[in-house]
Formats: sequence, structure tokens, C-alpha cells
Amino acid sequence: MSSIRHITVIATLLAATPAAAETEHDLGGWLNVTVQGHWGKNGAGAWFAEVQPRLQDDLGRVDQVILRGAVGYKVARGLTLYQGYAHVVMPVSGGTDIGEDRTFQQVSWVIPGLARGELSSRTRFEQRWRSDGHDMQLRAREMVRFEYPLGRDDGVRALTSVEGFWAFNSVDWRPRSGFDQVRTFVGAEIPIGGTSTVEAGYLNQIIDRPGNNARMNHNISLSVFWRL
Repeated sequence: MSSIRHITVIATLLAATPAAAETEHDLGGWLNVTVQGHWGKNGAGAWFAEVQPRLQDDLGRVDQVILRGAVGYKVARGLTLYQGYAHVVMPVSGGTDIGEDRTFQQVSWVIPGLARGELSSRTRFEQRWRSDGHDMQLRAREMVRFEYPLGRDDGVRALTSVEGFWAFNSVDWRPRSGFDQVRTFVGAEIPIGGTSTVEAGYLNQIIDRPGNNARMNHNISLSVFWRL
């Protein structure tokens, strides 16, 4: 139980950051379609591919589209290491779209010891390049996720997660480092056949911006996980 208390403290601190003087609010919609599978002896290898279109400005504008994939290997029970790549397109009305390329390393861990439900962690370290600059930014992301069955273990589950982002260096397209953003999700995981699921709910996103002015996006989130 001590590990759960520690994670709760971390999540509370992340949700409280930053203390912004002014906050701009917006309504968004995020869709995520992910295909996952395994390969190799005893299925120790893993892979995933996903597409994520995101709407902002009160659902009136495509803010970005993310294409992301990775291959990984299970090094211990519940512990998988990944190497991946993502391409992000950010449409610019009346101008040239901004592109971003990322390579990333990921550690996915299902934390043992719970009598019921599942506690997991995803740690991701990114190297980022954008078309409107020349520098590479290093960014870390840490997500803690908890799901709990509302009835049968293979039925609908309550789901919550919190993910914090931290930039290690200032670059020409983002001239500051430190806290980047925090995302908090509350919703449900719904089985749709086999091990595939749909996750639906509310995702709150707080983004740091220059001048101590934060942006808070209130996002309707729908994710489909098709597991082969």
C-alpha cells in the first residue's frame, strides 16, 4: 500500500501544477485508434501503431494529427521496453503546416501487488524536432494509471490516469524548459470483444505558456484499442 500512497502524492502534486495567474479554457475532442500485437517466442515481443486526430477551439479546428508506432520486448513479467517513432502534423490556417518528428523510448510496467484492479506506469523519453526550428528538445513523460472492475473482472472498469510532462532544454521553437503540461483522465474502459477495449471519458489538459498564462483544455476523449 505504501507504493499506492506515494503515487497518490505524486499525482496530487502534478495536478496542482502550475499555479497560473490566468487560464484560457477550451473544449476539445480527442480520438485515438491503436492496434497492438505480439511477436517472437512466447509472444515476448510487442508492437503498437496508432493514429490520433485532435480537435480544439470548441471542436471547430483540427489541432494536430499524430501517427505513432513502436516495437518492444518483455524483459520481465509486466515490464516491457519499447523503441518508437511519431510524426505529428499541426495544420496552420492560411499557412504552411507545422510538422514534428519524435523518436522515443518507453517503459511500460504493470505494478504487482493489488488484490483487485490494475495499477500501471508508462515512462516515455522523447527526442523532438519541429519544422519551424532547428534544435532538438528532450522531454520526459510519466503516466500513472489505475483501473478497477465495476462488476466482473472481464467487464466494464472505472479508469483514471494522470500524466506529467517535463522539458529538459530550451530550443529555438520553444524557448523555455521545465514543466510542460499535465493531463488527467477520468472515464471507463469497456470491452468490445476478446481483449479489445474502448476507453471513453473526460481528459483535462493544462499546458504551460509564456508569461505564467496556462491553457486548460476540456477534452472529450475516445480511444479504441484493437488487440490482435
